[in-house]
Formats: sequence, structure tokens, C-alpha cells
Amino acid sequence: MVFAICTAWPLAAVCSSLVPQATQEGTAAEAHVGRGYEFEKDERFANAAAEFETALAARPELTRVRYQLGVCYFALGRYAEARREFERLRLVTDGDPSVRYFLGRLDLNEHQLEAAIRELQAIVAHPPFPDTAYYLGSAYLEKGDLITAEKWLNKAREANPRDFRIPDHLARLYQRQGRQGEAAREFARSAKLRQSYDEAAELGIACSQALEKEPPSRAPEACSRLFRMDDPERLTLLGIIYGQHGRYLEALEPLGKAAELDPDSYEVQHNLGLTFFRLKRYSEARGPLERAVALRPDFFDSNALLGATLYMLKQDAEAFGVLRHARQLNPQDSDTANLLFQTASALAAKEYAAQRYSRALSYLQVAEDLRPSDPQVHARLAEVYALMGERERAAGERRMAGKSPQY
Repeated sequence: MVFAICTAWPLAAVCSSLVPQATQEGTAAEAHVGRGYEFEKDERFANAAAEFETALAARPELTRVRYQLGVCYFALGRYAEARREFERLRLVTDGDPSVRYFLGRLDLNEHQLEAAIRELQAIVAHPPFPDTAYYLGSAYLEKGDLITAEKWLNKAREANPRDFRIPDHLARLYQRQGRQGEAAREFARSAKLRQSYDEAAELGIACSQALEKEPPSRAPEACSRLFRMDDPERLTLLGIIYGQHGRYLEALEPLGKAAELDPDSYEVQHNLGLTFFRLKRYSEARGPLERAVALRPDFFDSNALLGATLYMLKQDAEAFGVLRHARQLNPQDSDTANLLFQTASALAAKEYAAQRYSRALSYLQVAEDLRPSDPQVHARLAEVYALMGERERAAGERRMAGKSPQY
């Protein structure tokens, strides 16, 4: 449940802190950020924390990365360190709701109930995460204010009716009030929801196993049982399983429905975009992938996929920025490097044709960084330097090219 909330950092004001930098130090920091997010996605929080720590050591102004580090500490139970990071963030983000959410949860863990209520009450009207009301209700329940606790737990149920923790807490509340019949019903509801959660996991395994055995023309019964029109989690799971088995057309319906039910789910948007991409429906892939990148700007997979989509749509200028960021997040990925090289070369040619030589030069320098021994890049650099009046640099590039420029 931690990862579902750890990357929904909503602060537009600090997004500029991760704008790609041209310095070697900035590029190295971005690579650590990218690896940190990948570890975090797999719930390898100790590894993720180490990557984020390294990135912040190089660039302490990366506010959003500090937030992720605080989340990792929280997930690891390193609460004192998590509080340190979130208290630092409070000072520079003007009480952002996501920061207050975690501070409230830390207070609740430490049974500082008044402090927890103060933090969570301040953000519950426009909660950063769906379970904000649940934790506020939990704080009031522990405090013994049963009337207010019931109010917020019922609000929590409206926001997330499938969360089995909510009826469990309501049942405990009703027990303390002597409302035994209602308590029994809520305990039963909690058990049913927990059973449904476990059942979905079992059905997912059964669906995957059946797809390995059944011919492509058949949809196994286990898979059809996962299709629940009101349950985005099951729909997402079904879509992912279909995709893992190469049944992309079948994946579209559950993923599309899940996106309607939960449009702010990164997992849904990424997998929907990925499925359209695999089907070569690039125009349809673009929207979900742009949404996925907006939700999690520093996940390599989504950036690389969006960059490839824009490249296929011949949107070179937009593809260049996305691919460059993806390259910074994962410098070892050769496919991204190749696409970025092709995009930079195409943009350089366009700028050259328009006689915007300084802009052509900036793209050629990116291409040179990617393929420093490519003779055609050096030939083109020689031509651009000559037109800009930089004769010595042009001569040096001609020597490295070993052949005439080709434009």
C-alpha cells in the first residue's frame, strides 16, 4: 500500500528542480534518481533509498527526490529519518498536503493524536491520497472520540469502498458503543473484502496459468472471472496478465475500463499506453503515456515509451526532450540512446536547412555525445562550424570525420 502513494508528488512548484541539467554532475544525479524509482516500483525500498541519498548528495535541491527518500524511510520503518526529511520539506513546500499526510501518519504511529489530527484535518477536504480520511478516523478512534471517528471512517468508505481496513475499524467502534449487531456486520464485511482481495490474487495466478495452456482463440474462465466492471484493481490485473501473454487486443477492454474508473492510476495509464504501443496504435498510446509521465516523471519505462511513441509519430522536437530525460534516467539503455541519436540528427538537419546554425550545433553536440566516433556527425559539425566562422573547430572536425559532409 506504500507504493500506491509514494509517487503522487503533486507540487508543480518544485517540478523544475528536476529539469535535465547539462552538467556531468546533474546527469549522474538523474541516473541515480531513475534507478531509485525503479527500485521503489519493485518495493526494494532500501536500494531505492541508497540511490536517492546519492542523488541528493550531488544535488540537494532536488526537492521531489527528498520526498521519495522520506517515503522510502517510512516504508522501511525508519521513522526518525522519515520525519527529518518531511520536516525539511515542510519548510520549503509551504505545507504541501502530501508532506502533511506523512507527518500526520508519523504522529499517529507515535500516538501523538492531537498532532496527527491537526495534520490530517488540515488536508482531508482535498486529500492527497484516498486513505487520508481513514487515518483521520483512526486517530479519533484511538483518542476515544467515537462520534467523530465514525464520521471520518464513513467518509473513508465513500472514497475507497474496497478497503477492508475501514469496516474493521468501524466494527471496533461499534463494539465500544455496544452496537453489537452493527459490529458483527462490519466484521463480516471486512472479512469479505479481504477474501475478495485474496481471491483476486488467486484468480490472477489461475488466469496466467490457463493462458499458458489454452489456445489463443479461447478466453479461460479464470480470466473472465477477473473482469469486474466496478473494480479497477481487478481490471488492471487482468489487462496486465493479458499483456504479459501477448494478448494485447484482449487487454484493451479491461485496461480502458480501469482508466475510466481510476484515471489517476499510474499503473493503469502506463499499461494502457504500452498496450496501444504494442499494437502500433501510436496516436492512441500517446495520451495514456503522457498521463503516466505526468504522474511519475522519473520512471524510465514510461519516459522511454513515450519518447518512442513521439518518435514514431514524427514529433521530433517533443520526442527529443522526453528521450533525453529517459537517457539521463538510464544511460545504459541502448534503444533509448539510438532513438535519441536519430531524433537529434533529424532536428539538426531541419535547423541546418533553416540556416539556424547555433541550434543545429546544439543537436549535433548531443549526437556526438552519444556516438563520439561517428564520422558523419563530425562531418556535419565541421560544416556548421565553418558556416559559423569557427575555422579551427571546423578543421578539427574534418580531420575526425575523414570524409566530406553529407547534408
